[in-house]
Amino acid sequence: MEGRKRDAVKRRALDQNDTLNKNADKVTDPKFKNVAFFDPDDIVQVKYEMLRSVQKDGAAIQQASKSFGFSRITFYKTGKAFNENGLAGLIPQKKGPRRAHKLTREVMEFVDRLLERKPGIKSDGIRQEIKDRFDLTVHRRSIERAINRSKKKHPET
Repeated sequence: MEGRKRDAVKRRALDQNDTLNKNADKVTDPKFKNVAFFDPDDIVQVKYEMLRSVQKDGAAIQQASKSFGFSRITFYKTGKAFNENGLAGLIPQKKGPRRAHKLTREVMEFVDRLLERKPGIKSDGIRQEIKDRFDLTVHRRSIERAINRSKKKHPET
């Protein structure tokens, strides 16, 4: 019972850190079935062992990819990420935009001027003004976050 409880705690931690292997059931490499140290739920460990099996054990790329639950393309991408960034390259990257890509400097300058002219305007009003001026659809939370970031960068004295 203690082992299962510890496994559940570790799985929760891996999930919170975005390093939980969602396809752990596809890992068929014998080490991950017979040795307690190897955890198929830990995607960083699985990716590392996949690369190591090719580099050190001489496994074929296609076979290694399959036995660790990945495609051949993923093997090559993983290898490149590892070569460029070490172990940190094996940590999955969050998907989606990395920044407020629609809220360019020009749009934010427009928003700043708008806030000066209409201090009580709400994010939905700003959203509509951006739509009218730039023909750009932006979520109201994106606008609110961008305004808050701007305030942190340029606090009023």
